[in-house]
Amino acid sequence: MKAKIVANRRFTVADIDPRLYGSFIEHLGRAVYGGVYEPGHDTADDQGFRKDVIDLVRKLGVPIVRYPGGNFVSGYNWEDGTGPREARPRRMELAWGVTETNEVGIDEFQEWARRADSEVMMAVNLGTRGPEEARNCVEYCNSDTDTHFANLRRKNGFDKPFGIKVWCLGNEMDGPWQMGSKTAEEYGRIAAEAAKMMKWTDPSIELVACGSSGLGMPTFVDWERVVLEHTYDHVDYLSLHSYYGNPNNDTPTFLARSLQMDQFIKSVIAVCDTVKAKKRSKKTMMLSFDEWNVWFHSHGAQFEKWGVAQPQLEDIYTFEDALVVGCLLITLQNNCDRVRMACLAQLVNVIAPIMTRTGGGAWAQTIFYPFMLASLHGRGTVLKPIVESERYDTREIKAVPYLETSVIYNEAVGEVTVFAANRSLEEDMELDIELEGFAGAKLIRHTELYSDDLKAVNTEDTETVAPAEVSVGDTVLLKKHSFNMLKYKV
Repeated sequence: MKAKIVANRRFTVADIDPRLYGSFIEHLGRAVYGGVYEPGHDTADDQGFRKDVIDLVRKLGVPIVRYPGGNFVSGYNWEDGTGPREARPRRMELAWGVTETNEVGIDEFQEWARRADSEVMMAVNLGTRGPEEARNCVEYCNSDTDTHFANLRRKNGFDKPFGIKVWCLGNEMDGPWQMGSKTAEEYGRIAAEAAKMMKWTDPSIELVACGSSGLGMPTFVDWERVVLEHTYDHVDYLSLHSYYGNPNNDTPTFLARSLQMDQFIKSVIAVCDTVKAKKRSKKTMMLSFDEWNVWFHSHGAQFEKWGVAQPQLEDIYTFEDALVVGCLLITLQNNCDRVRMACLAQLVNVIAPIMTRTGGGAWAQTIFYPFMLASLHGRGTVLKPIVESERYDTREIKAVPYLETSVIYNEAVGEVTVFAANRSLEEDMELDIELEGFAGAKLIRHTELYSDDLKAVNTEDTETVAPAEVSVGDTVLLKKHSFNMLKYKV
């Protein structure tokens, strides 16, 4: 099989915002307790954070982490996670049916983010609470005034503000599973008022309004329109959430899910631009795809009701899942003109690239590696290539190109990076790449993620799926069902 990419340095999409490679940690399962935080662990630092986990997060290059939810945030009192630990309440956590000890809160998490070379994307509770509690949280985290919540932060041992710049106005508020779920009118009004008060408290922050919690919601599109009609002048981003699975073991369809992600993004852009036109606004609404991943393996798993840090949603990812994650990353890159931020959901243990054993080791799941390659090397200006590739049809998705690709020019280091996935389950692909306007471009690196076994997994003891370096020659060959990174010096 043959395919071709023609990319011209003058034809660009946009510069990638590094926050496109963000992630997410919710108070859910073992994401926090036994994940990022485990005092007494052999690698625990002075704050109880697992240094082996921090090392893996740094290896991923995650610039921003959404916190503390997720469904959890819609019933959360942010004050519970501040001040002396011995005084913090234990709560019935209704979103996931467990007991929340509040041993970790914003006081601790902002410090963890610093140590992991990341920043916090903070979510506020607009389910059971409202604008007053949201603006109080902004004051606590960001204000340097001689006022109550800023002084409470100082009393708790933090003289300098945390400086959190990105804030989510609730989570999936259209979902009936959400505590305090709302109609679009109800949410639009409360989100607009919260946004006003939060920005009056700190004008420098950026705000994310809730879009639909999924493409399949019956209110999709109408929800976005109504919410934006209320919030357009007050927020900077609209959120998208979507998860992808393969419960029927239909690999050709599963590998094409990124086409559905692309259509979802373009549909939301159309709604945003409709509201922009209706308001005669000069502002273009950007998008935050702040929950995305493969998620289906752990559906229906049981856990102990009202237990503490119960294992929940612990998908064990296959090589096949890694291919899909690679294609989804390429789609986000190719839409970087509007998708400025995104969060792989989640980061540790819960549908995550990083797994831990409580009291034991930490390791990289298969999906760790396409994310790592994209995050570390997918920085710069995305080009708009012409792609020639054979296509195939599935029962759900038609005209799927065997080649999924993005081309990114990093002028600062003089490199063009091509990410390329071969979706064919049977044939290798001979790939011809023409880089126009890049005199003397030379292929210097070919990194390949491949396994003969689509169902291969990584464990604490055995890593069967990891990137390998391929010898560079005159011909670029992409193995069947492989994810590749090609780097050119220009």
